[in-house]
Amino acid sequence: VQLQASGGGLVQAGGSLKLSCAASGPTSSSYAMGWFRQAPGKEREFVAAIRWNGESTYYTDSVKGRFTLSRDNAKNTVYLQMNSLKPEDTAVYYCAADPLVYSRWAQVGPEYDMDYWGKGTQVTVSS
Repeated sequence: VQLQASGGGLVQAGGSLKLSCAASGPTSSSYAMGWFRQAPGKEREFVAAIRWNGESTYYTDSVKGRFTLSRDNAKNTVYLQMNSLKPEDTAVYYCAADPLVYSRWAQVGPEYDMDYWGKGTQVTVSS
């Protein structure tokens, strides 16, 4: 299984970006998918996760109300719509897939290795 992330870029504060993560190869329909991010000099941080069927989502507090995670299982793709971006959102964003229930993704430490990771896409928000 490969995860291909795209959609990063440079945007001014208050702007929007939409990240995509497409899964190729045999995937389990029971896998949750989501995003983490890592800023320079900081640990990996959970951003958002979505249930395997797309019915439920979970966000870190700092992005609630600004980011929206959705899933299209017919395309094996998840989308992270990021609005009202702030300079502190600047990071490399990584998509992931794992059988761990989506609502527990925020609790895992940096030592937890998701089953599948995308390569990462840079998001830079200028002030």
